[in-house]
Amino acid sequence: MRARDLAVEYPSVRLDSDALDAARLLAEQRLPGVLVMDDGAEPYAVLPGSALVKLLVPGYVIEDPTLAAVVDEPHADRLCQALAGRRVADCLPRERHKPPVADPDDTALEVAALMARERSPLIAVVERDERGERGGSRLLGVITAAHLLERLLGVT
Repeated sequence: MRARDLAVEYPSVRLDSDALDAARLLAEQRLPGVLVMDDGAEPYAVLPGSALVKLLVPGYVIEDPTLAAVVDEPHADRLCQALAGRRVADCLPRERHKPPVADPDDTALEVAALMARERSPLIAVVERDERGERGGSRLLGVITAAHLLERLLGVT
């Protein structure tokens, strides 16, 4: 089984996409994260859902989780307003790492090792042109951890 066989269509967003729209995409499709593409349609980053959730939680609650119990429900219902007016680029961690990219001919074990090493919920499968130059590549799809496990375990 090769990466090209494991890759599936997967939603992506651009750096200038609305962060609230990205959060809705993650929620509606129950995605672990979303692939962020740069202006040249190259994989730029993975925005995990946990990063968006972290932006919703006030810093004082992150520092002292016991304070979460004293935040009333009407206030908690407005947490998503923290994403209003932000772009996806604003939500990426400061120390951004390029998303893990697999070659279409990589084996399932190579993909699994890459996913484990990078601790990423998804791997982009990119076909490069023969010279490997920027702009000469094509995103074939994405392999999520759940999909990889399903295929490796033979779960149907």
